[in-house]
Amino acid sequence: MKILIADDSRVMRQIVTRTLRQAGFEGHDLVEASDGQEAFDMTVAEKPDLVLSDWNMPHMTGVEVLRMLRANGNQVPFGFVTSEGTPEMRQAAEDAGALFLVTKPFTADTFKDALDPILG
Repeated sequence: MKILIADDSRVMRQIVTRTLRQAGFEGHDLVEASDGQEAFDMTVAEKPDLVLSDWNMPHMTGVEVLRMLRANGNQVPFGFVTSEGTPEMRQAAEDAGALFLVTKPFTADTFKDALDPILG
């Protein structure tokens, strides 16, 4: 399974990768995007099985990426890993088609709870 990790922080992409492994999701093909436009382009080109995206990124926010994917008929499973989780953001994420929103700081258990229904 291919998972796209989109975050403008290289360190945060590394933390997400490490936490995925700690949660038992090692062995997946992980690809990275460093901004919203790259996340959109890579989702179209790489066809990942899951996108884990930050909310606030340069060029395009995570929710803008999700909305553009959906507008183009792309139904890739999509979730947010972000520092904010206000009720308004959670509602916007859900309305756009996100499966979950995990807030930082997170744990391996948090990832397991969010991803088990998707990755099994």
